[in-house]
Amino acid sequence: MSNAGAAPHHRSGSPADSYALDREAALAFLTNLASEVSRGTVDLPCFPNVVLRISLVLADPKTTTERVVTIVGAEPLLSAKILQTANSAAFNTSGKPVAELKSAITRLGQQMVHGVAMAYAMQTARSESVLKSITPQLTELWNRSITVASLCQLTARRTKLNPDVAFLTGLLHGIGKLYIMVRAVTGNVGVAGGDVSWLEMVAGWHASIGKTVLENWGFSQELCDAVGDQTDFERRWRHTPSLTDVLIAGTVLADALLMPKPRSVGNHAANAFISIGMTPANCGELLAEAQAQIRLVHEALA
Repeated sequence: MSNAGAAPHHRSGSPADSYALDREAALAFLTNLASEVSRGTVDLPCFPNVVLRISLVLADPKTTTERVVTIVGAEPLLSAKILQTANSAAFNTSGKPVAELKSAITRLGQQMVHGVAMAYAMQTARSESVLKSITPQLTELWNRSITVASLCQLTARRTKLNPDVAFLTGLLHGIGKLYIMVRAVTGNVGVAGGDVSWLEMVAGWHASIGKTVLENWGFSQELCDAVGDQTDFERRWRHTPSLTDVLIAGTVLADALLMPKPRSVGNHAANAFISIGMTPANCGELLAEAQAQIRLVHEALA
């Protein structure tokens, strides 16, 4: 990478000069990062390689369960995570425990296995000492990802879209933020992790960078497009809802959950809800249902 990855050299002058220099360095970093991933170079330190291998394998429609078992089985901690998730209250609706990895993968399905693998990777990265300075931001991102994923799954059940694909999309909607934050820390970029101006800049870049990262990892184009268009709140309503509509609804509903009761959903993404066929009353019902589901998913992936 260019000098954008290095800490800026502060010069003497007014605080405004220092702020402008930091902002200039941050903008150069984000621009170079976007260019880098668009060329197919995706480098995410602290992310387990086994998860990326799983992503590439699951991108192949001819992949068999046996092939997935072989790759997952090579990573004991991930295998244990998948077994734990398959036996959790959130995913074991039959109440019958499974003890074999193949049975766990069959129960969860490939989309959910992919989701568990990505959750495992996010948690692994969060525990790395080199990322200690942004642990609060990573924890906040993790919690929001679980919330958005659960809301997307519940929303998709009101449509003909695959709820498990919607869950995975919600879980990965913040991968661009994760990528930017990790690369900023490991590249020693001179910006504060919690600085308001830096967070605003990340908010403007994370969707497009996240889309490109996921494309490089072999995720479906539908999922990648949804992540890339998640902030397109003014998109026109459609007779047939898309995964993008579900993700937009999921993020807006996640914001509503942070509000005190009685909660209300903003109308800035009204067309996405119209496409899905959800009314304000429907949103209230879904939010009430979601809280228990989010708690169960947190317990399953903890």
